[in-house]
Amino acid sequence: MKVKHFIILLAGALSSCVSTKSTLKNIDDSAPIPKLTAKNTFVITAYSKDKKYGYDKDYPINVFYGNTKNEVINQERFLNALAGPNGEKIKFEKIESCCPFPTKKSEMGVGLLDVYEITWEGQKKPLRLYFNIYEKGALLIPVGLSLNK
Repeated sequence: MKVKHFIILLAGALSSCVSTKSTLKNIDDSAPIPKLTAKNTFVITAYSKDKKYGYDKDYPINVFYGNTKNEVINQERFLNALAGPNGEKIKFEKIESCCPFPTKKSEMGVGLLDVYEITWEGQKKPLRLYFNIYEKGALLIPVGLSLNK
């Protein structure tokens, strides 16, 4: 019974912190579901020209997971397709969830962004990328990263 009360309180707290208007700028419900490589990574062919893409909470990488039962699989498929700026092998770790926003694709009407820290050998400062698992959008290689060959 205590768990049920906690969930109700959490849902109320999150919904009270969320504006009724989303600030996310790059949602595209018509974006196709990306194809997969033999290594189970997304096929990504285009580079973003927008320095905010992925690095700003209002321009997250939208890796909609509604067609899977694993909410992190599409984030991993995306990240495994990336490399450092000179082809370096990257490492990634989810460090937090943040930034509530309204969405019709969540039972509670609220979504959270997941923040991943990206590192590679020789890097001076880790990068942080924002991911949205509730919405769709074009998948692009963020500025400063490259495609894993």
